Amino acid sequence: MNQNLRFPAEWEAQSGILIAWPTADTDWADRLGQVEETYIALVTAITRFQPVMICVADDDVETYAEMRLRSNRIDMDRVHFVTAQYDDTWLRDSGPISLKRANGGFHLLDFRFTGWGGKFDASLDDQLVGVLHEAGVFANAERQSIPFALEGGGIETDGAGTLLTTWKCLHERHPDRDRASLSSDMAGWLQQDRVLWLDHGYLEGDDTDAHIDTLARFASADSIVYQACDDVSDSHHAELQAMGDELAALRTADGQPYRLFPLPWPQPVIDEGRRLAASYANFLIINGAVLMPAYGDDADDAARDVLAAAFPDREIVQVPCRALIWQNGSLHCITMQLPAGLLANG
Repeated sequence: MNQNLRFPAEWEAQSGILIAWPTADTDWADRLGQVEETYIALVTAITRFQPVMICVADDDVETYAEMRLRSNRIDMDRVHFVTAQYDDTWLRDSGPISLKRANGGFHLLDFRFTGWGGKFDASLDDQLVGVLHEAGVFANAERQSIPFALEGGGIETDGAGTLLTTWKCLHERHPDRDRASLSSDMAGWLQQDRVLWLDHGYLEGDDTDAHIDTLARFASADSIVYQACDDVSDSHHAELQAMGDELAALRTADGQPYRLFPLPWPQPVIDEGRRLAASYANFLIINGAVLMPAYGDDADDAARDVLAAAFPDREIVQVPCRALIWQNGSLHCITMQLPAGLLANG
């Protein structure tokens, strides 16, 4: 490990959140109006606490997005735009993974983004970090291009050297690699002391091959929030119960069991005969708050209460995300946090 570099946890101080505005040229085209309302609600929530940097495809998109945001009385002093081309808006997976230098500055890891193993075209998304770096979005940051497929939604860190991930996702991306070699490489790139693997857990309708940010998330160095399922008749029950058992068996770096916070299970969301991947684990931690996906389900408020217990010093803000799961992702998937000091005009 390089002692001068550290991968900060999401709950550490941030300079802003990076998102990309949805357009008719993205997969949101068929339900663009509904998705725009989610983005407006998201930007409204973020700007209560910190800045947001919005990628826009061109000047027309920027003009339109600014008009929509101003009409909703959003604090535009906390909204910044940058022109960049993108295939879609899942910036958790195409955005930068930011390491902090002990003496100041940042080291941006630019992993390959392959559209979740070649499922979708991702040629523009794969170039996004480089484009943003060249545009001067980041302050005092160097970029490292790494020829290895890894998505931000596939990893969780506690900021103190522990990485949490799922075997299914990494094995799907790199079927010829074993767990030991993957652990070694990821620990090296991400400056981690150890890698914890989950072998169970999935969501129907998820095309990320079980990203960890849909399943289990660090809330602190000694606590994990995870998506549970208490409905024995549901197809997810056995897998999520097994995942809960795996989490209970994990130990902190000090050898103690993690404090676990199981999230309630929402009712199935079916669209045109297809079940959608609704998970409360796909929340976003920002300065002073946790933004949680709400699905118009009776379990929304119960999930809020669990997150309030896991994050007692933060406000829990619900953001309507039912429109997002139509494309198999949710709130955390469309965002990427930028550590304090990284955003040039944050």
